[in-house]
Amino acid sequence: MNQSGTFAVLTWGCQMNVDDSEQISNILIQMGYRQAASEIDADVIMLNTCSVRSKPEQKVRSKLGELRELKEQKPDLIIGVCGCMAQKEGEALRRRAPHIDMVIGTANLDRIPELISEVRHRRHPLAALSLPRGANDEARLPGRLADREPLGMKSFVPIMYGCDNFCSYCVVPYVRGKERSRGPEDVVDEVRLLAERSVKDVTLLGQNVNSYGNTLDRDIDFADLLALINQVPGIERIRFMTSHPKDLSDKLIRAIADLPKVCEHLHLPIQSGDDEILRAMRRGYTAAQYVRLVEKLRAAVPDIVLTTDLLVGFPGETEEQFENTLRIAEKVRFDSAFMFAFNPMKNTAAAAMPSQLAPGVKNARLRRLIEVQNKITVEINRSRVGHTYEVLVEGISQKESTKVTGLTRGNKTVNLKGDESLIGKLIRVRAVEGHLWGYGGEGSQGYRV
Repeated sequence: MNQSGTFAVLTWGCQMNVDDSEQISNILIQMGYRQAASEIDADVIMLNTCSVRSKPEQKVRSKLGELRELKEQKPDLIIGVCGCMAQKEGEALRRRAPHIDMVIGTANLDRIPELISEVRHRRHPLAALSLPRGANDEARLPGRLADREPLGMKSFVPIMYGCDNFCSYCVVPYVRGKERSRGPEDVVDEVRLLAERSVKDVTLLGQNVNSYGNTLDRDIDFADLLALINQVPGIERIRFMTSHPKDLSDKLIRAIADLPKVCEHLHLPIQSGDDEILRAMRRGYTAAQYVRLVEKLRAAVPDIVLTTDLLVGFPGETEEQFENTLRIAEKVRFDSAFMFAFNPMKNTAAAAMPSQLAPGVKNARLRRLIEVQNKITVEINRSRVGHTYEVLVEGISQKESTKVTGLTRGNKTVNLKGDESLIGKLIRVRAVEGHLWGYGGEGSQGYRV
């Protein structure tokens, strides 16, 4: 199906959404579309949406308001809404914004060509919102475009879809469907293809990568998959997210320690430092159990960079319970954290809980937590000044054209003097300044690793 015209993909949300947007772009390119210089110039605009919090949903609604005016000027413009918000709201989304042509759920991206063709020829709106409901559902795994051009030297690779955890505050199981894992051969083949196209750094994605393999008909787990990918020539770095503490095994900790390409970074969301709140969240572990996991990790991988998610203002959270979260942040000393104030999401158990906190209380607690964690982050980074790191240079610094920027194996940003000749190379860099965002560095030992 060869089309002519241009497209734009607008993205909100997590790494899974970023990967979905890359899939969407590659699908449109294979259909014959070209990337538009801006959304104003596009013949097809796809909005890839997020529903984990209310703020990205508000941004999508605002953008749809802007696009209504553009649609009036360009009646043949096709507007599609994909992702979690599309899955959650379905046809109701189009009823509120009738200029939308397609509403496409999280498991139906492979249907984009046929949907565009039908909209183009029949000029009536369409929806594709089916989700797999069980292990034998024929739509278990979303169709995936394996023959794709990566966007650079780094790439995301989903290893599983959906979630069975049903944390009380989270909408993901409702919009991504039941947990299901991709076959290891499919994952390894995709990583190998990316390596052949000069990708050096892959991030394996899943709502809970630690439960990889549970839905497969063979005896394989996430640590086994890491070992297989570690053997792929050309791949220099393997990352993954997100890990759930209740499923973090000793075997996986050993894999992080022993496999040379697996980076010394783990994103391990704790959410709260209070056991009663953790139970209400349905997280499946206590604060003490989490701390013991951290002790195991740091014993096995002394230089591990540990990051987390922290959620304050959960329904019924007392001042003492909030202070337990402050205490866990100070005890564990995370390298950095994504920090949020609770906001109720429709259809989640937490949205219906009594004792919802006032926005002012939640936001004040969030500010206090951010102050504590940011101080810890700066202290850790400054304490590492003088250390030498392997850095994969990704590009020219956006703030200073005489500098390049890259990431350590621990996923910390490093800026240093350099030019385009360093892009894509692994170099040794000595940290000379520690900041909230990472390090200022200088080349060490002739740069090259």
